[in-house]
Parts: sequence; structure tokens; C-alpha cells
Amino acid sequence: MATKLLTGLVSPKTDIRISLDSKRKVYSTLDRIQGSVTFTPSADLPFDDIDIEFVGTSRTYVERLSTAAAISGRSQAFHQFLRLSQPGVAEHYPGDRILKAGQSYKISFVFAVPRQLLPRVCTHTILNDAIREAHLQLPPSLGDCEASNKSEQLDDFAPDMASIRYGVYAKISTVKPGQSQRTTIVAKARKVRIIPAVDELPPVNVEGNSDITMRKEKKLRKGLLKGKLGTLVMEAAQPASFKLPAPDAESGDRITTMATVLLRFDPQESNAQPPKLNNLTSKLKVTTFFSTAARRDFPNRTDCLNELSNGFHSETLEVSSRCMANVEWTKMDAERDVSPDPWALPRRTSSAVSAPLLPPDASSSYTGGAFYIARLLVPIELPSNKCFVPTFHSCLVSRVYTLGLSLSTNTAFGGNMDLRVPVQISALPSLRNDSPRPSITSLNSVEIDDESADGVDEFFEPRTIYAPEDEYLGSSRLQGGAVEPQASRRDSVMHDQGNGLPEYSLLAPGSRGRRPGVPVF
Repeated sequence: MATKLLTGLVSPKTDIRISLDSKRKVYSTLDRIQGSVTFTPSADLPFDDIDIEFVGTSRTYVERLSTAAAISGRSQAFHQFLRLSQPGVAEHYPGDRILKAGQSYKISFVFAVPRQLLPRVCTHTILNDAIREAHLQLPPSLGDCEASNKSEQLDDFAPDMASIRYGVYAKISTVKPGQSQRTTIVAKARKVRIIPAVDELPPVNVEGNSDITMRKEKKLRKGLLKGKLGTLVMEAAQPASFKLPAPDAESGDRITTMATVLLRFDPQESNAQPPKLNNLTSKLKVTTFFSTAARRDFPNRTDCLNELSNGFHSETLEVSSRCMANVEWTKMDAERDVSPDPWALPRRTSSAVSAPLLPPDASSSYTGGAFYIARLLVPIELPSNKCFVPTFHSCLVSRVYTLGLSLSTNTAFGGNMDLRVPVQISALPSLRNDSPRPSITSLNSVEIDDESADGVDEFFEPRTIYAPEDEYLGSSRLQGGAVEPQASRRDSVMHDQGNGLPEYSLLAPGSRGRRPGVPVF
């Protein structure tokens, strides 16, 4: 794993090595991140405090392109949404608080990946409780696939404008004479990739969402200068989610789902036959939304185009193409009661209750009489040469997936019928976490094989999870000499002052000189 050395006042040079006991490169919900930090100074190093933390941060920026110079430039945001502090570190301090030259000091740590964030992490204005609940879920690592279970680095579709990083962060600090705040002497961070366990959620509410098309009608003609053949209706429901395998599962598992497309043909004349179908092509659209202001609602493309603080990045990849020439149509009489499902398939509803999957409703041109229906089953598999993360929504970054279904027909003027259906990606927990998943407290019973641990309990004392203050919300810095928000000028080690809150600033650290107290991966 790559490490990044963050140096502030380095006198003398001190080597910090962060070691993980496990060879795993990906961790899930409730997994233990266990290891040790070894400090080796080249000369005697007096200090006041040593901190070992597990932190999670998100960084975003948006390039503002406008004819008005006052609002042009780049806005940036940095949110430290998680900080778990290892207790009992002071017990390992030397009595005189001086690290001796050439001597190594080893301190063990154990962190448990939390199920979710504390409510105080997301305190900004929202439209409903569902958004708050989504923002309090642990987001996956994004924008850094070098720490994956694959031997090669994979693409997770993350743009440069958005990243989410986790890591173990160790630092040595001191208090200078005449000052009350601590100054970081030396610090080091080691990245850890987190893919939390994510359950499949109820189908997305697509009402008013212009990015989604669940149904489409198309009028078909017999040929040039000929009459109408009828109207073809194409409809689909949200399929079951793609389920990412457990991080500790054997590689090679296929990640699949099944989409169902329903067709209805309303003939213009009673003797008209349904059209012959050609190919059905499936494409997966991966969209990453990012913002430099905390989001009040779930993102969509329209809002991103209308607000300067929002942006999105989309990539599309073809996942399947199948010939549908042999699909059989079923003729339905107008008088027949079609309320029982002729296909006996469950419909995925927002209440997550199985309901009959009925044929599509009649087209706008239907005047009565017999009609035809057909069902297309479309198996879809995620490509193995890409790195997918679960669907998620955080305060600054979101990741959503859309399944594009394009059907071509063998009729005059050809043309395709296209649907855009939402699809989720969920993730299974580690295999050792049997269902029901163990609580965090149950991990206390797991033995820690580390001779430096005096007792198990101290490693599982409640960590402090810090959350943002209101003053850190709603401002950003523009290029061209705008004043830096007051929040970003405060000392980054805010818990030193007793308030225990992390950085949540609309100015990313480093834009005016890197501050060594903030772990940046």
C-alpha cells in the first residue's frame, strides 16, 4: 500500500512505520483493522503527545466557468467525516516524554469499521429524513483502486474532482513555549480501502427524474407512404441489485443480475401482426455526483447544470447485446381479464412487497380489440476489468448506476426504443460476519494476538467519532483573492482544544499551504 509522509516541523528526522497485521487490501463493515505503529527517531525527540487515528475524508472541487469574473474559478470542499482515536496510547510514553535516538517504540492499534456515522456528522439542512439516513451511511473508498484485491490497479470511474479516502494516521506533536495549541512534528498516513456492507434498498422513486425512462411508446409504420402498423410499448422495472462479493471471498465470482423488459403491441388493424425484433443492447451508465456544498437532496443531472457548486461525471460501458428475433408474442383478447399475471413474475415495488407483474398499460393510440405482449429476460454481468463500488449518497459525493436498454425492430424506418432504468450495486459483508451481523460489542470477545496488548477491553473502548460544526457549512473559496473562510484558518487538530470535532471546510486543506495536522491521503 502506498503511504504518504506529511511533515510539519521535522527536527530531528523520525521514521514512522505503520504495519497492518492482515494481508487483506479491502475491509468491510465491522472488520478489524489491526496493526502497529513504530516510531524510530534519528536523534532524541521531546514530544507532548502521540496520536493514532483511523480517519475518513472526502475531497471535491468544481471548476466554475462563468462570464462573470466574480464567480469564476475553482471551489473546493474537504470533509473529515470520521475520526476514530486509539485509546491508551499515553501508556506507552517514556517517562520523560523523549524518544531516544535510534530506539524503536512500537504501539499497537485496533479499529473496527463502524456500521454508520454519528448523526452529528450530517447537520446541514435536508429535505427529508431519507437523505439524512443516506448521508450517515459509511461511504466506500473512491478514486483510489491501487489497494484492491486485484493484482493490477483497476478503474473505479471516479473523476479527479471527487475522492473518498480512509487510512490509519499517526503523528507526534508538541506544544511550543508560550502557545496553547499543539504543533505537529511529524506525521504519516497509510491508506486503507473500505467497501462497507450495503443492503439492497427499495426501488428508487423515479417520479420527476428526467434521468430515468421506465416506459416508452413508438408508432410503427408499414413502410414509406403506407399506413400505420400499430404502437409498440416498451416497459421495464428496476432489477435486483448487483451484489459485490465479500472482500475476503475468493476472486472470480461473477456479479450478475436479471432485467425484465415487457413489450406490448397495439395493432392499428385487427389483422396486423406484431413487429419482428432485432437486438437488445444493454449499457451500464456510471455517474458520480460531487458538490462543494452539502447536498439537501439526492442529486440529479438537472440540478448539477443549474447550480455552480455541483458537478457530475458519467461513463458508459456496454455490458450485453442479444438477438431477440425468436421472441414469441402472446395474443391477448380485449375482453380478457389480465389482472392475473400471465407470466407470474414478481414486480419490485417501493414497498418491497411482491405484486403481480402485469402487461404494460395500453398505448395512447389504443382503441380496443386484441393486442400482443412479450417478455424479454436480459441477464447482465458486470465486467471484471473494472472496479465497482456500492451505490451511495454522502454529503458531498454520490455514486449511482443506470441501466440503458435499447431495442431495435425490423420495421420501416427502423430506429431504437431506449429505456433508462435505475439499478443498484450492493455489497456483502465479510464472510466471518455471519447473518445476523455481529454487533460491535460482540467483537470484544475476539482474542487479540498481540503481546503488546495489556488487555482486550482497552482496544474496544468507545472511540470518539467527531462531527462537523455549523460554522463550517455554506462557504467556499474562489480563485482570485477571495477571503479564506474563517473555519479553515483554525488549528486543524481541533480535538486538542476539547471540542472533539473534525474539519468540515469548503476550502480544501493545501489550497493555501498544506497544514500538517490534517491527514490527507
